[in-house]
Amino acid sequence: MILLIIFLICVFITLVIGGLAGLSDIRSMTIPNSYSLYVMAAFFVAFGALYLGGQGDVFGSFLSHILSASLAFVVTLGLFAMRVIGAGDSKFATACALWFSVKLLLVFLFFMTLFGGVLGVVALYIKRNKPFKNPAEGSWVAQVQGGADKVPYGVAISFGMLVAFIQAGYFSSDVLGSFVASHMVEGGS
Repeated sequence: MILLIIFLICVFITLVIGGLAGLSDIRSMTIPNSYSLYVMAAFFVAFGALYLGGQGDVFGSFLSHILSASLAFVVTLGLFAMRVIGAGDSKFATACALWFSVKLLLVFLFFMTLFGGVLGVVALYIKRNKPFKNPAEGSWVAQVQGGADKVPYGVAISFGMLVAFIQAGYFSSDVLGSFVASHMVEGGS
């Protein structure tokens, strides 16, 4: 049962950090580097605990997760080079991609991109209509209403991560039940 608790704590920490990253990006168009480190640390703790505890089948192979993060880094580095996203976005997306095997990377990237497009449409609306009076100085809304072409991609990354967590089955009865079943087998032995 301890493995289930460790797993859920790590998932919860990652989702909370995702929310904080999105909020930070909206407020100041930055994502602190520490957020990426926390997401990576939570993955390594969860992966290591589950692997050592015999529940490694919740994740793919370690190499698959490293490859996923590497591919995400290459993609987001390219987007950074084209000035589509910031360096913090690239680092945060890479850290989040670590949670997914290669077969789930496309789910993460697809929903991240989809929500990024939605935010782009919202940015165009805000830029044209300037619906907010006195937005916080330096915030995304203030910058867009001032004429900047920016999107708080930390929000899109976090949304893509949440959908990919669901697709990975991290909240499914199969995955969560496997912890209980494993505990019952150990307790019955």
